[in-house]
Amino acid sequence: MERYLGKYSPYLYVAMRVMIGLMFACHGAQKHLGAFGGSTPPAFNQFWIGGVIELVGGLLIAVGVFAGYAAFLCSGMMAVAYVQFHWFGGQNAGFWPILNGGEKALMYAFSFLYIASRGSRPGGMYG
Repeated sequence: MERYLGKYSPYLYVAMRVMIGLMFACHGAQKHLGAFGGSTPPAFNQFWIGGVIELVGGLLIAVGVFAGYAAFLCSGMMAVAYVQFHWFGGQNAGFWPILNGGEKALMYAFSFLYIASRGSRPGGMYG
């Protein structure tokens, strides 16, 4: 498959970065703008700060401005969210994401870690 899609890899990376960033920003818009049926949490609590990171970080990643730094911050936030709310919290707490409902948190965490390693440009940090 690399023979056929490999030549499009830089463009597919940008498409992935934009889509993941926009999807993540939607979570922040839900918290801070009341979009998509959301409600605003009290100012400066953990959910409010998380919403700021989601909205601003997601937009920075999508646009490609400081995407590596924003993705690293977002990756860490999602790793903390997984541990706090899925692994140790909730009704079905435990390590396995399929059992504790944390698949989305881990997919975001590792996607952002990959974006942090590549940066904003289609060819990566150095290419």
